[in-house]
Amino acid sequence: MTVAVQRAAADTGRGAGRPPRPGLLTRLKHGYRTHWYAYAMVAPVVVVLGVLVGYPLARGLYLTLTDANSLNSARTIGVNHIDATYRFVGLDNYADILWGPTAWDRFWSHFVWTVVWTALCVALHYLIGLGLALLLNQKLRGRTVYRMLLILPWAVPTFVTVFSWRILLADSGLVNTVLGSLHLPQPQWLESTFFQRAAAVLVNTWCGVPFMMVSLLGGLQAIDPMLYEAAEMDGASAWQRFRHVTLPGLSSVGSTVVLLGVIWTFNQFTIIYLLFGVHGAPDAQILVTWAYQLGFGQQPRDYAQSAAYGVLLLSILIVFTSVYRRWLARNAQPAV
Repeated sequence: MTVAVQRAAADTGRGAGRPPRPGLLTRLKHGYRTHWYAYAMVAPVVVVLGVLVGYPLARGLYLTLTDANSLNSARTIGVNHIDATYRFVGLDNYADILWGPTAWDRFWSHFVWTVVWTALCVALHYLIGLGLALLLNQKLRGRTVYRMLLILPWAVPTFVTVFSWRILLADSGLVNTVLGSLHLPQPQWLESTFFQRAAAVLVNTWCGVPFMMVSLLGGLQAIDPMLYEAAEMDGASAWQRFRHVTLPGLSSVGSTVVLLGVIWTFNQFTIIYLLFGVHGAPDAQILVTWAYQLGFGQQPRDYAQSAAYGVLLLSILIVFTSVYRRWLARNAQPAV
C-alpha cells in the first residue's frame, strides 16, 4: 500500500512538471505554419470538389426533403419567369420509397436485382480475370499479342461496345444465327426478361474483365518467385501453391479491385441505358437507371424521388464499403 502511494505521488510530481498540452487551435496554427505549402496545393482541389461534388450533393439532399418536380420547380418560359412552388415534406419521400404501397415495384424489386447483378458481374470479372492473369503470367509465345487483344475491350469506348453487342444479340444477329446453324434455341435477348438480364451481365462482363485481368496480373508479378520455389521444394502441389501462395499474395490487390468493381457495377448506368434505353426492359433496370427514369425519363419529372434514390444509393455503398473494409481489417489481423 505504501509503495503504491509513493509511486502515485512520484507520477503526480513528474506530471506536474510537464507543460500543459496546447489546445486544438494552437495545434492547427502550428500545423498551418509548418505545412502551409501542402494546404496551398490541396486548396484548389478542395474548391473544385466542393463546386462539382459538394454543392450538387447538398442540393440533391435538400430536394429529397421536398416534393419538387418539373411542374412546381422554378423555370423560365420565354420572357416569363415562374417561381418554384414546391414545399418541404420532410422524410416522406424516403418513407414512400421504402414502405409505400408501391415500394416493392418501385424500389425493392430493383434493389434485389441490382444486388444480384452486382454479385454476378463482380464474381465473373474476378474469376475470368484471375484465370486470364494466371495464363498471361506464364512464359507463352506471343504473350504480348495476347495481352493487347485481351485489353482491347477495355480500350474501345463503352457506347461502341454496347451498340455492337446490341447488333450481335438482335433477333437476326450473329449470335442467334450461329445458334440456329447449330440447331440450338434462339433466345430473344433484348425482349425476354430472363435473357435481357443475361445479356446485361454478358456485356458488362465483357467490358469489366480486362481491368480485373490487368490489376490481378500486376499483383501476380509482385509475388516473390522464391515463395513458389520454397513451396515446390516442400512438396506442395499446384493447387496448394495456388491456395497458400497465390491467393494470399493477391489479397491486397484483390480486395481493392473487388471493392472498386462493386462500386462501379452497382452504379453501372451506361451499359443498361445504352443496351435497353430508359423505357425498355423494365425488369432489367437497376436502381441507378430507375432513378434516372424518375428524374428525366417521364412526365412530370419527379426530381425529389430521383434525388432520394441517389441518396439511398450513396448510403448503401457507404455502408457496404465500411463493413467490407472492417471485415478485411479483421481478417488481416494475425491470429493470437
